[in-house]
Amino acid sequence: MEAISPKHLMTSLVIIIASSLTAHCGCAKRGGERPYKEANTLFIRTSCSSTTYPRLCYSSLVRHADLIQTNRVVLTGAALNVTLASVKSTSAMMSTLAKKQGLKLREVAAMQDCVEQLSDTVDELRRSIAEMSDLRASNFEMIMSDVQTWVSAALTDETTCNDGFQEITAATDIKSTVRRLVIQVAQLTSNALALINKLANS
Repeated sequence: MEAISPKHLMTSLVIIIASSLTAHCGCAKRGGERPYKEANTLFIRTSCSSTTYPRLCYSSLVRHADLIQTNRVVLTGAALNVTLASVKSTSAMMSTLAKKQGLKLREVAAMQDCVEQLSDTVDELRRSIAEMSDLRASNFEMIMSDVQTWVSAALTDETTCNDGFQEITAATDIKSTVRRLVIQVAQLTSNALALINKLANS
């Protein structure tokens, strides 16, 4: 496991959250930086190759390559933060959809159930991120076990949300929208779990 202080990891995670909310400029790169940056992006691509959805994994993390560098702990933390941001955004959109005019009571109830499931997911991901910030060699196995449990539970919550909504009769556009949103967060969560498992076995 790469050595990294809890303080550095938490700072890194905060930077990731902030940077995900801003546009990334196409600034000119100095020639001397290229091999360094290529090594970072190659590390992310290689790490993502072991996930279930490698293209999504790479595209969601490559923007943070300068921060991640070649550190598996920071990579895993970045994956968790990217997933958390997506879940929170999806939950907000689901809440908005539930207020759409003309929906049947069962459709509204199903979406509200999904929002509750996603709220649980947010809590589980936040707990995982908090635990990762305290990761040390002395508590590595215990913390990684906890994080694996919480992220697995988050993935189960997302699956329950999707399955519950698919069981009801709803307008095609609503069903397809909900399915698209939930599937994406489930794929991000699956990728994060794969990176967590890889780190745990390192």
